[in-house]
Order: sequence, then structure tokens, then C-alpha cells
Amino acid sequence: MSGIEIKTETNENNVVTKVTIEKPQTVTSSSKQAVASQVKKRLLIDFSASYTERNFITPMRAMTEYLLKQSDLESLPKVLRRSPYESEPPITVYYRKDVEAKAVEVWGSREALEKELLRRELDRRRYEQDVFTVKRRLRNYRREMSHKRLKHGVEELGLKTRSGRVVLTAIGINGCNFLFKLCAWFYTGSHSLFSECIHSLADTVNQVILAYGIHKSVQIADPDHPYGYTNMRYVSSLISGVGIFCVGSGLSFYHGVVGILDPQPLHDLFWAYFVLGGAVVSEGATLMVALSAIRKGAKEANMPLTEYVMRSSDPSVNVVLLEDTAAVAGVVVAASCMAISQYTGNPLPDAIGSILVGTILGCVASFIILSNVGALIG
Repeated sequence: MSGIEIKTETNENNVVTKVTIEKPQTVTSSSKQAVASQVKKRLLIDFSASYTERNFITPMRAMTEYLLKQSDLESLPKVLRRSPYESEPPITVYYRKDVEAKAVEVWGSREALEKELLRRELDRRRYEQDVFTVKRRLRNYRREMSHKRLKHGVEELGLKTRSGRVVLTAIGINGCNFLFKLCAWFYTGSHSLFSECIHSLADTVNQVILAYGIHKSVQIADPDHPYGYTNMRYVSSLISGVGIFCVGSGLSFYHGVVGILDPQPLHDLFWAYFVLGGAVVSEGATLMVALSAIRKGAKEANMPLTEYVMRSSDPSVNVVLLEDTAAVAGVVVAASCMAISQYTGNPLPDAIGSILVGTILGCVASFIILSNVGALIG
């Protein structure tokens, strides 16, 4: 039968010794009510709705997200919560539901609050866009002005600088001197005049190299040369020094030795003196231009003139200065040796003058090489 419980008892040999039949107790209505009263009723929760009963919000967020003022929050209940920072005191927060209710009270409705939030968000984005536009235009303007200044600076640099003008002046004067000395040498056959002719040619070629170095040194840096071309001035000056030593000094020595080993009689030296006199004037003018440029550079650098030259602070002008100094000295030596040869009738002093001019060129070239090597090595 339903609801009857049968119990059996067995001995050690698993033999049933006792059978008991029990009926379940009848549950009355009063006992059912007692059990039901002990069971608590469960509240139904709508999980689709936003739950804000225990949500907290900081004063700053309340004023930012719900557009409330500090005075609006003073009437709301406050709660102290543990600070997220270990060493900071507890912070004051508000119940979100209270803040929302206060915001609706202040703005009239939730729709009005959302409309105001949207308006302020649009204003913020419009302001950020305006700021971005202004910054972009300012950046483009600065970039354009930088390119203009750089282009203008490059135009003003290079051969238009003080050093460039000195070098261009020296190229013109030394080129003319070379042509005049060459014609005079063909006419007289003087070894000293030949050395001066080679001297002027070497000066002209080397100063063309200097002009290229000055022009190249202001070129803008590129991926192949990220540090720019500033050292090109020292490189061109170094090449110029090597050229003076090899071509100018070498040919002067060679022609002087040939004049000693195979002396030739000298012809009329009138035109030779005339050309050398003009060379002294022109080389002296170039020397004064270079000296003036070096004085200005030394004054700007607040350095003595000799220290400015020794440090090779302006290598191009230094080369012109030293070349012109050697040129003036060489002209004096050549004219003196030619005069001695003409007075004595012996061509040997003229050949020795060629060797002396070569020695002067060698000394100048050595100084130029050493000073520019030091500047490049650092």
C-alpha cells in the first residue's frame, strides 16, 4: 500500500528474524501552517532594470554626469567609504539613486538633463575641433615659415657670406694674375716667373675647390648625411692644402732644380717686372679683404686674431689669407731674384728664387693641412 514502510532485521547468517510494518504519521493542517510560517518569502527582482540601491558616486562625478552644483549635493545623505589609495583617508560618496532624483528635481525631467548633456557634449567636441584646426593651421604655418627661413638662410649662406665673397674675389684676381704671369713667362723665360705663374694657377684651382666646399657646406641634411655637410669646408680646405703642396710647391721646386742644372739666359725683364708689380697690388688687395674678414670673425668670436687663425675657425678665409700672404712674399722673392740675375748676368739666382717660392708654398700648405686635419678630427 502507498505510504506503508516495511523494516526487516537479520542475524549473522543473513536470516530475517523480524519484520516491522509502520504507517506514516498523518500531517494535519495545523502542522502545515506551522511549517509554512517558518519559510521566508523571497522578493522578486527585475534583473532587466538598473539597480542603484547600493551604488555610490563621488561628488565630482555627480557634478559632471548629472550637472549638479556643490550646493545641490549638500542636502543629500553622505556615506564614508574606504579610499582606493592605501594612505588616504576615507572618501565621501552619495547614493546614485539620490543623485539621480536630485538631478531630475533640478532639471525638471530626465529628458531635459539628457538634452543638456548632449548639448554640452556637442559644444565640447566643437571646441576640440576648433582647437585641433587652429593647432593644425599653426603647425602648417610654422612649417611653411621654417622652410622659408631655411631657404632664405641657405640663399644668404654659402658663397654670399663673408667667406664666400673673399674666396670669389680671390678666384677672380688670381685667375687674372695667372694669365698675365703666363704671358710674361713665355716672353722672358724666367724660372722665378714660372714659379709665380704656377703659384697663381694653384691658388686659383684651390680657391675654386674652396668655393665648392663653401657652397656644399650649407646643403640641408639628408638621409645619406643626417649630420649635414658642415665639415665640407674643412675637407675642401684640406684638399686645397694638398693641392698647393703637390702642384704649387712641387712644380716650383722642379723648375728651380732644372734652372740650376741647365741654366738659360734671361730675356728682357721689363714686362716681368710690370706683371709682378701688378700682382703685388692685386694680391695685396685680396690679402686686405681676407684680413678684414678674419678680423670681423675674430671680433664676433671674441678671440685674438692669431688664435682665430691658428684654430682654423674660418678655414676658407684662412686659406685665402695664407695663400695671398705667400703670394705677396713669393712675388717679392721672385722680383728680387730676377733683379739679382739681371744685375749679375747670372741666371742662377733666378732658379734659386723658384726654389724659395716653392719652399714658401710648402710651408703654407703644411700649415693648412695640419690645421684642417685637427679641425676634422676634433
